[in-house]
Amino acid sequence: MGLKHYFLNNAVEAGTDEAGRGCLAGPVVAAAVILPNDFEHPLLNDSKQLTEKQREQLRPFIEKNALAYGVSFIFEDKIDEINILQASILAMHKSIEKLSIIPEHIIVDGNKFKTYKNIPHTTIVKGDAKFMSIAAASVLAKTYRDEFMQKIDIEYPNYFWKKNKGYPTQQHRDAIQQFGITKYHRKSFKLLPEQLKLDL
Repeated sequence: MGLKHYFLNNAVEAGTDEAGRGCLAGPVVAAAVILPNDFEHPLLNDSKQLTEKQREQLRPFIEKNALAYGVSFIFEDKIDEINILQASILAMHKSIEKLSIIPEHIIVDGNKFKTYKNIPHTTIVKGDAKFMSIAAASVLAKTYRDEFMQKIDIEYPNYFWKKNKGYPTQQHRDAIQQFGITKYHRKSFKLLPEQLKLDL
């Protein structure tokens, strides 16, 4: 089954998604995308199904062919202050704010969202595997976030962010235990299982 172009066919519709919600370090990044009616790309699918190489191929194509797109970062101090769900929604709002076209309808990946400027929205669980604009937003969010994690990996190579992108892999948790936490870690997250608690 291919991805559908729109949820509502007669409205200017933006799709939005975020990346990095389950990470222990780094920002949560969201993107919003408005695509033209005739947008097609053989690779476009839920970004989780794509390889890193495929996502990197898709990103310039999406940016060139979208009617409008916006990408927004919310960093760890804000995540700690307002919690990750609110930070994800804030990132999506900020990416919609950056669109050069005001959408008439917003489709959101997942089941949680807050109304943005009275624009009607629909939340869609696994939306990135159902609708093109959400899939495109997921590709942008993921590639921008991965790029950022690779940059800060140079600063803190011990945590293998180039590889794990800040997700809670065993290697990442081992590094936290061995080296402690960095300014990029989310202090409000359970960074280690109970038995390995650090005194922060």
